[in-house]
Amino acid sequence: MDRTLTGWGSGGLGVLIFSGSLPATRVAVAEFEPLFLTSARAVIAALLGILCLAVLRQNRPERGDLVALAVVALGVVIGFPLLTALALQSITAARSIVFIGLLPLSTALFAVIRGGERPKPAFWLFSLLGAGTVSGFALTHSASGALRGDLWMLAAIAVCGLGYAEGATLSRRLGGWQVISWALLIACPVMMSVMLVTWPETLARISPAAWASLGYVGVFSMMLGFVFWYRGLALGGIAQVGQLQLLQPFFGFLLASLFLHEAIAWPMIACTGLTVLCVAGARQFA
Repeated sequence: MDRTLTGWGSGGLGVLIFSGSLPATRVAVAEFEPLFLTSARAVIAALLGILCLAVLRQNRPERGDLVALAVVALGVVIGFPLLTALALQSITAARSIVFIGLLPLSTALFAVIRGGERPKPAFWLFSLLGAGTVSGFALTHSASGALRGDLWMLAAIAVCGLGYAEGATLSRRLGGWQVISWALLIACPVMMSVMLVTWPETLARISPAAWASLGYVGVFSMMLGFVFWYRGLALGGIAQVGQLQLLQPFFGFLLASLFLHEAIAWPMIACTGLTVLCVAGARQFA
């Protein structure tokens, strides 16, 4: 029980950190190109990860782990950041945030495929209800956005779910922060090259808000958030703790309201309450 509660607490902190990712990306992508933003945040996080691996003298992963670490890198280091940055060029932060409600289903599906987990049927019922609640809210209460941006977000959800499930499986053996650190290290040579090629012509016109947003997605979203998130998934179960992602859209809406001045309507509050019940139900029957 203590292990499970610790997993949910750690996962919840990770979700809270991740909730600021899309609002921060929305601010940053207004002044940085998506490829530069994606590569720069990965390089920032990789430097932190390499420092931690070196200082704490972590053993190298086994050769058999390299493929799985590459999947993590493709999913959460490259795929999700790039796809969301592309999406946020044509849709609002609010609309992009509600798609995050589909992440628990994506994570759970890949947990079954890659992690070998077998949740009870009632778990899937609550998962579908929660995802449907969030999707319905997106369709009826979000500002209309370009179809292209919506498709980019759906692709981002798919690759992120794969990266979460693969990383959580690895973290049971390697440790949460070690998994994301090794994945960042694997991606670093490519990301460093892309960053240099896409370097902005001038930095003088970049606002402090854009730099701060880049720092947030590099340090918190790409590194610290995963330390807590993968630890939570490993301790509490991938499919079970993954349901906490249903709360992420509403944390994100709050941050978007505070920093991007987007209004919060009462239906969002009602939807949040129903989503919390879905998370509780999923946890009960996982």
